[in-house]
Amino acid sequence: MSGPLRVVFLGNDAWSVPPLESLAGSPHRPVLVATRVPRPARRSSGLVPTPVAEAARRLELPLREVETVKRGEGFDALESARPDVLVVVAYGEILPDIVLALPVVAPVNLHFSLLPALRGASPVQHALLLGMDRTGVTVMVMDAGLDTGPVLAQRAEEVRPDDDAGSLGARLAAIGGTLLVEAFDRLAAGPPSPRPQEGEPTFSPKLGPRDRVLRWTDDGGAIVRRIRAFAPEPAATTTFRGQPLKVVRASSVDASGGEPGIVASVDRQGVVVSAGRGGVRLDEVAPAGRRRMGGADFARGFRPEPGERLGGDPP
Repeated sequence: MSGPLRVVFLGNDAWSVPPLESLAGSPHRPVLVATRVPRPARRSSGLVPTPVAEAARRLELPLREVETVKRGEGFDALESARPDVLVVVAYGEILPDIVLALPVVAPVNLHFSLLPALRGASPVQHALLLGMDRTGVTVMVMDAGLDTGPVLAQRAEEVRPDDDAGSLGARLAAIGGTLLVEAFDRLAAGPPSPRPQEGEPTFSPKLGPRDRVLRWTDDGGAIVRRIRAFAPEPAATTTFRGQPLKVVRASSVDASGGEPGIVASVDRQGVVVSAGRGGVRLDEVAPAGRRRMGGADFARGFRPEPGERLGGDPP
């Protein structure tokens, strides 16, 4: 095959947008973008389109907002587009064989890890939870397994000490967009020659609200990694004076002798909470019904006292 590829793009998430923008500015400009239908907003009665829908309209790309592409109008739209390549980026729907068989060249997925490391739904968050110092992106040919297909391209990226899920995911999305265009250039020049994944697989299952709850019996470093993994949104959570408290940024500090979850000290810099080992300084929080504030502002406004508890009673 020579010339630009006919690309159909599936995505929903904000991290899907940089790869879509990269393809829109390349010879492989998508002939169709499919994303889920608008859903109700959290704090209003209106319906909100996905970030991908907003980007597709801004980029003047053909767009279909559908409940699913497995059947019905979503499947029909994909079939009618006659794709050479079907590319999936943070779409969140497991595609059946009938969909994977639509593209002439290959169904392709952009995954935010160096496969086979961190297969699954939450590779960015798990890279931070595990304290990894290196991750990356993979362009792979999709098969019937979960992130098990052969690799077309990979690029490594450092996990920075100040990264949270927002910053790391945005950087991987931008790198992934460049890598997708490079991979599609090669696909357009000739048949694909992917290589099998190499190494022992690890997994990053989907994370839910329970995973966001801070366990003050963990050591301080693990607590800070959990906070980074869920920041800036939806944010790790605990409770203070019986009300939810989101913790957006924190740092591990030396603290000795305190019971886990107890306020160890309050000073001009903010609040230090004792952990299972060491302590955690609350650098940025969001009390219930309030905007985010720095730890020092939280200390001045809420006046936590040494000995007060965050979270529930210890087990």
